[in-house]
Amino acid sequence: MRCPYCRHADSRVVDSREADDGQLIRRRRSCPECGKRFTTVEEAVLAVVKRSGVTEPFSRTKIIGGVRKACQGRPVDDDSLALLAQRVEETVRAKGAAEIPSHEVGLAILGPLRDLDEIAYLRFASVYRSFDSLADFEREIESLRAAARARENGAAGAVEAAGRTN
Repeated sequence: MRCPYCRHADSRVVDSREADDGQLIRRRRSCPECGKRFTTVEEAVLAVVKRSGVTEPFSRTKIIGGVRKACQGRPVDDDSLALLAQRVEETVRAKGAAEIPSHEVGLAILGPLRDLDEIAYLRFASVYRSFDSLADFEREIESLRAAARARENGAAGAVEAAGRTN
């Protein structure tokens, strides 16, 4: 790292600390030439590889923009969209890869969007998964219904089990 004061080509790391929940690394450095100290902040860049092969930095803004289109006319606020984008980024970063295919970003969007709003989920999934017929929609709707039944049965079972223990 070049010294910002004397432009010496090298510096020594004095201290390193994680910041922003481990997303950033803050390093305190010292220049062996002039002796001055300075701080650098390093961030791991996550790159998305598009179908065309083009690589671009991951962007929460692009996630929010794409999901906002699916949520048009739905009761979904900006805070919920920001939280969804954060969850998507956390999921993608957890894979530990420096580059991730755009297809995997889309898959990471589907789960949180399904939890947020089922209609918006259907809209997004229909484009993302290239639905070609009503049968594609019917299959996805049945999947949503099955998940809702499982949640209801799980909640009913938990209430029933709690009643037996009291």
